[in-house]
Amino acid sequence: MNEEHLTLCASEEWRALVADELLPWVLGDDDRVELGDDVLEIGAGPGLVTDLLVERAPRVTAVELDVELADALRARMAGRPVEVVTADATALPLPSDRFSAAACFTMLHHIPDPDLQDRALAELARVLRPGGLLLGTDGEDTPKRRALHVDDIFTPIDPGTFTARMHAAGFTDVLVDSNGDRFRFRGRAGS
Repeated sequence: MNEEHLTLCASEEWRALVADELLPWVLGDDDRVELGDDVLEIGAGPGLVTDLLVERAPRVTAVELDVELADALRARMAGRPVEVVTADATALPLPSDRFSAAACFTMLHHIPDPDLQDRALAELARVLRPGGLLLGTDGEDTPKRRALHVDDIFTPIDPGTFTARMHAAGFTDVLVDSNGDRFRFRGRAGS
């Protein structure tokens, strides 16, 4: 991420947006959705979503590609039930059928190619238990978002095609919903 983007993703403004708007929106009408006992987060970055997930699940694994971000998150999460793994979401070094749920908050657009995004979705389907829940959100292609990603990877996702992409990756009961600026998604891993 470029510096401006990283600063935003580590800010109190972002923490409040995720806690007060994004997570409730992704969970839907019932914010008591059970995530289960073992939750995976991909693209953890500074860990503001990780903080919220560890309040809802007894065990969280946070995957982050950037070594410095992963090391900082690992140090910050010391003593909490969070394992930080430095890895690429398109080739997760994690066992199949392990996780009860997975979260992906505003990071898929950082994967540089739609085929690699689809590979990350397939990896999530692989590591989730049958029936495991994938939930997330991502930003849509707007001028403001493009400006935030100058000298950064930004491969926006068309919410209109994302349902089919999730089905192709192995998800059922898929929901994709846009508010014009962001979209949310949920799906269950097939058997």
